[in-house]
Amino acid sequence: MSDTYDSDSLEPDIADLLDDSLTPSGDAPDFSQLMGLREESQEEPEITITEEFQKISQFEQPPQKYFYDPSYYKIALSGEGEVSEKLHKVLARFLKADNNEDKSIFRTRVISAYWEYLRSLACKVSANMKLSKKLTLRFGALIPTLISPKQRDMISRIIVDNQTGEPVYYIDEWLMNISLGRVSPLATDEVAISKQSTDNKLKGSLEKARGSQESNIVMIQKLQMQRKNLETSLNERLGSLCQHCRHSSFSNLETTMSDAQRKSIPRINQMLAQLSKNDREMKIIFEKLTEKTKDLQHLNNRVRELGGESAVDTDSLARETDSLRKMTKLCVGRQGNHFPILMKQYFSSNLQFVGTRENIIAQMMKIEAIDPGAFTRTFRQNSNRIVPNVIILPCFGDQGICWEPFEKFNKGTSRGRLALPLFPKDLKYAVLAAVGDLRWQVAKEKAAHYWMEEGITGHYYDWFTKNKLRGDVKDKFIEDYCLWIDKESEGLQKLDKDVRAIFWRLMPFPQEKKDLLKNRGFAYAELCKKDKNRAMSDGY
Repeated sequence: MSDTYDSDSLEPDIADLLDDSLTPSGDAPDFSQLMGLREESQEEPEITITEEFQKISQFEQPPQKYFYDPSYYKIALSGEGEVSEKLHKVLARFLKADNNEDKSIFRTRVISAYWEYLRSLACKVSANMKLSKKLTLRFGALIPTLISPKQRDMISRIIVDNQTGEPVYYIDEWLMNISLGRVSPLATDEVAISKQSTDNKLKGSLEKARGSQESNIVMIQKLQMQRKNLETSLNERLGSLCQHCRHSSFSNLETTMSDAQRKSIPRINQMLAQLSKNDREMKIIFEKLTEKTKDLQHLNNRVRELGGESAVDTDSLARETDSLRKMTKLCVGRQGNHFPILMKQYFSSNLQFVGTRENIIAQMMKIEAIDPGAFTRTFRQNSNRIVPNVIILPCFGDQGICWEPFEKFNKGTSRGRLALPLFPKDLKYAVLAAVGDLRWQVAKEKAAHYWMEEGITGHYYDWFTKNKLRGDVKDKFIEDYCLWIDKESEGLQKLDKDVRAIFWRLMPFPQEKKDLLKNRGFAYAELCKKDKNRAMSDGY
């Protein structure tokens, strides 16, 4: 296929679309600067644990000149070979179809051809990718004139770069991180170990070593946060301990310690002991980290010797695209709109209803304020706040999903994987559903084969079966979780009383929220009373 399409070779409907002027008067923009195209660092991103989300201060950027190039569509399809030729032909027939039956047939073919095209784009993802190709990956914006000028302006206002520091990625960013080895590919059905090649076994060992390294790094970071808090508190107490007033009778002399200062000495000794223990633990983990890092370097060298590094990009990105397509189907649902190309009748032009990175983080922040344990994971008696990786899919979806609660080789500190639609019917519900799904899967994995008996999944499953409910128990849990966060937190009683009691005990609201709710109804007052009774007993 040639690098550019001649206008004479285009189908009439496509040619008409491209003839629609997208560029205002003046010179065409310099597209190399619009999407932050720059050299990507080959280094691994720093793994960090945080205490809370930072408030989003900016939700949009000034409008960019993304769609002003009249050759946008031609450039998007150029260089992709037969897959773009196929997409071009079926898309033209779809747009020309004048009856519902033909339109339905070609619509299905467009969907299939478009995902083949995306697979080709994904295998070539890079910092220097053409703007129209990157916008197609990120937003599904293949033909700008299929969306209204207002919608084009809205998309151009979406902030390009990740200014938040949170692991929320558009699809092109996720694929870029996969290609650079910054994140692990999505989990898929794997071949039995006995049937794997030596190369695949080696890569499995590499992933396990990387997981161990990340786990140790996060543990050290947590200890360092504890040390910093102890040192800050110790400095405050020592400063207070060293302050003395002048004696009332002998102005040239200082008084003895006050009662408060004397009482602070035992606490200072405790803090010094805690600092010493903290340092011993950190030293042990640093030794483990050094050992794991050497193992990882050794395995990386072996992979390079086998030539695995040169083949991993294309193969992994192709498989990743297949996983992203499965994710998209789950987000859209069986009865949803699976058409992958942006068209004006399918989505709102109001930016606040779009699943942008900033809007999603703002929703996650609201959820965590009501459910403080939403992103907390306890593993081997260590609790960490771990925000999952969130992949924003360019689709018209009904809800968000949790693809996996954590990575296979690092259950303690690895991030889970959530998927959210860029153009949801209800953004708030989509994020709630994804977090509810994460909640269920983390609890289920923690309980392992006792998930029907222990923890929140066990209690909920027991209620589900006793009431002889039908359907998927996880789907019902997610539905109730959405009501718990959205309605019950405001005092609107929408849940079964037994479910409310389970959630109150095992997914509690902050104490401030509980104190407000106890005056909103008898049900909440009774739950608060039970809290007090449990607090007075050893079994709380």
